[in-house]
Amino acid sequence: MKKMLTALMFILLITGCSSSGSYKDVSVDEAKEMIDNKEVEVIDVRTPEEFAAGHIPEAKLVPLQVIEGMLSELDKDKSYLVVCRSGNRSAEASGILAENGFKHIYNMTGGMNEWTYEIEQ
Repeated sequence: MKKMLTALMFILLITGCSSSGSYKDVSVDEAKEMIDNKEVEVIDVRTPEEFAAGHIPEAKLVPLQVIEGMLSELDKDKSYLVVCRSGNRSAEASGILAENGFKHIYNMTGGMNEWTYEIEQ
C-alpha cells in the first residue's frame, strides 16, 4: 500500500509540474482592444500570400510551417496575439509557443475571417 501511495504521489508530482504551457483564446474584439492598448505584438501565421492580401497593421509574419525554426527570434517575455485566417492555425501555433516556454500567448478565435477593423496590404 505504501509503495502504491508513493507511486501515485510521484505521478501527481510529475504531471503537476509538466512544462507544457497554455494560451488564452480571445475574440476579435478583445484582440483589437489588446492591440489598441499596446498589450500585445501580433504574429500572423498565415502564408506569405495570405499576409500580402491583407493583415493587421504592424503584424509580424511567422508562417505556421516555419514557426518552430523562428522561436529564437521571438522574446519569451513578450505578449503575443497569434492570428490566422480562421483560428485553427493560430491555435496550433499558440500551442507550439506555449509548449516552448512562451507565457503570454493569445489566440484570436475567428481569425482574419472575422476581423472587421483596419488592415494593411
